[in-house]
Amino acid sequence: MNALAPTVIRPKDRDTVLQALRAGVVPRAGLQLIQVGRAREVQSLVSDLDRVADSGSAFRVIVGDYGAGKTFFLTLVRAIAHEKGLVTAHADLNPDRRLHGAQGQARSFYQELMRNLATRTKPDAAMASIVERFISTALQEAKQNGMPVETAIHTRLQSLSELTNGYDFAEVIAKYYQGHDQGNDQLKQDAVRWLRGEFSTKTDARAALGVRSIIDDDDVYDQLKLFARFTRLAGYKGLLVVGDELVNLLKIPHAGARNANYEQLLRMVNDVLQGHADSLGLLFGGTPESLMDPRRGLYSYAALETRLRENAFAQARGVDDTSGPVIRLATLTPEDLYVLLTKLRHVQAGGDPTKYLVPDDALYGFLAHCSNVIGAAYFQTPRQSIRAFLDMLAVLEASPGTSWTDLVTSVAVASDEAPPIDDMDATGPREAIKPVARAVMPNVLPTTIDDDGLSTFRF
Repeated sequence: MNALAPTVIRPKDRDTVLQALRAGVVPRAGLQLIQVGRAREVQSLVSDLDRVADSGSAFRVIVGDYGAGKTFFLTLVRAIAHEKGLVTAHADLNPDRRLHGAQGQARSFYQELMRNLATRTKPDAAMASIVERFISTALQEAKQNGMPVETAIHTRLQSLSELTNGYDFAEVIAKYYQGHDQGNDQLKQDAVRWLRGEFSTKTDARAALGVRSIIDDDDVYDQLKLFARFTRLAGYKGLLVVGDELVNLLKIPHAGARNANYEQLLRMVNDVLQGHADSLGLLFGGTPESLMDPRRGLYSYAALETRLRENAFAQARGVDDTSGPVIRLATLTPEDLYVLLTKLRHVQAGGDPTKYLVPDDALYGFLAHCSNVIGAAYFQTPRQSIRAFLDMLAVLEASPGTSWTDLVTSVAVASDEAPPIDDMDATGPREAIKPVARAVMPNVLPTTIDDDGLSTFRF
């Protein structure tokens, strides 16, 4: 049997991974236990993170078919960012959360990002801990220089005054310290609410904090640039912003509103290319349609198409170029999926090879069954294949007397298809999107298992 080396997998991590994958979602922890393939793509993003940590900036669009693992990939990059000392913020775009909007949609996107702030030691709701880390350094500086803490705070944040809302940002941080010093939890909560963009009127913000501005739809990107610089002042390496589901921008029915969102993306790209953003990484995920739809996709906006255009030489030769702003996730191969199944079997057994529920022959038989039922989709968009495999293991675990040979060919497995995108305007029929040529690997499974190169990443 091709068994992995015995490892200690905590029951909590085991259950987190298995329950999430059986539900068809990305687990919040334990990604290193199941990562396979895509070493070149990950290495390119690691280089981006290193550049952000060195006070630089980065912009990438991750493109992959529905069910191909975009969200898993984005989550993996966030985990690596935490290990490199970056703060991350992530949110899904949807009809109520956009990059630009006149009715609070952009501010809603910002609010979701700030609610999902995370660091290595604080995986959820990290805003308060980031502010307190900054204040602790200001306290030390005030003590060393014999100055009031509020003065030290404003001095350290002086470099932000040139940015939009920079002065009021410093005032809000000072108010948070006042609340901390005076035991005024309401003042601290109001400061966090302002930083999260949760004040809807300037009157309320002035009454609560004495500031004259709030974060509104027009300020979202500027505020992200400001907050990225603040994270460095707080002792972190920078900020990585991750936005998934770019396809929801394509669904905006009004062309003017849709193009306004693309204009924000263009501004981000230009800032990164021209060096106008510091310590900020911008990472978005979408389907090929969200990029290439000739009427609504990113490429329908001429300036964006020019900036994001992919390497024609690489495309003509079927080579994946991961150096440009757009990275197309290579589909997993049958070999990759086989390795993934061995890792899932290992996780299900709690890291103990003696507790494997099925032998290697069951893995081969399961993959052959998937290939017969749904064809190449079983490894190109493997979410349903993974769920079916874990369901089979769950049955074997619950019924120890059941033989895997009785189950492997009867497991129900379906292809993972993207939900349809409805036409929301009536300006004519939509043009078909030309598929990108992809090489399909032969249906050959490995006879030995090599540890995936990404397993050396520490989480």
